[in-house]
Amino acid sequence: MTTATAPPTVCRRVEQLAGERITALQRGYLADEAKAVTALARLRRGAGREAGQLPDLWNLVDTTPLHEPHDGARALNERELVCAEDALHVALTLWALHQQSRREARMHESGSRAKPRGVGAAVRRMMKPGEIDEPLRKRLVRVGTAPDLTTLAQRLRDIVLLLRRDQVPLDYALLAGQLYRWQQPGGPDDVRREWGRSFHAWHEQDQKTDAQTPVGATAMTTDTSDPTHKDAS
Repeated sequence: MTTATAPPTVCRRVEQLAGERITALQRGYLADEAKAVTALARLRRGAGREAGQLPDLWNLVDTTPLHEPHDGARALNERELVCAEDALHVALTLWALHQQSRREARMHESGSRAKPRGVGAAVRRMMKPGEIDEPLRKRLVRVGTAPDLTTLAQRLRDIVLLLRRDQVPLDYALLAGQLYRWQQPGGPDDVRREWGRSFHAWHEQDQKTDAQTPVGATAMTTDTSDPTHKDAS
């Protein structure tokens, strides 16, 4: 008896595409490939800006796979494509800003339930073990209360600059899917709850375990080519 497999959701397809694009660019950047280095510099200029403002990025934020049926999934309609394009633009440009000058570590790292890499967990990871840094927590709350995607991207940019400073990775494929869902009815509330769970899922013991290995070393040995996400936050 054959069990039918449901086609991937639009959100899942956005996650997969973001993971594939960023993993390929990240691999090339860390290998100092000229094409990837140039692409990262171009993408970085789009961080915090609307997708339509920089036509130079259109070929880098390529949504071609979303225009055609894939693995039993239908082609996206116009609204879904716009939301997907905007989500991918924000995720890729923020990753490029995060990865800038980090030549020894992957700043995109796939998360799991055992090792969450969502926005909330990343912010918590910057705090001292057993302590809540109120200014950092308020930054996360401020991100969550963004009234629209443009404001959200700008506030996430501020968080990403702190993550880059502390060399803390983020799951950008997961983020891309969340940015897509943010634009749907009820999406902001769902994503805020996920970020809250992610924040509380990062326990002190996780910090102690990670402290045994530099962040860069951990990231370099983590396979990010598989965009399968078990971390729902």
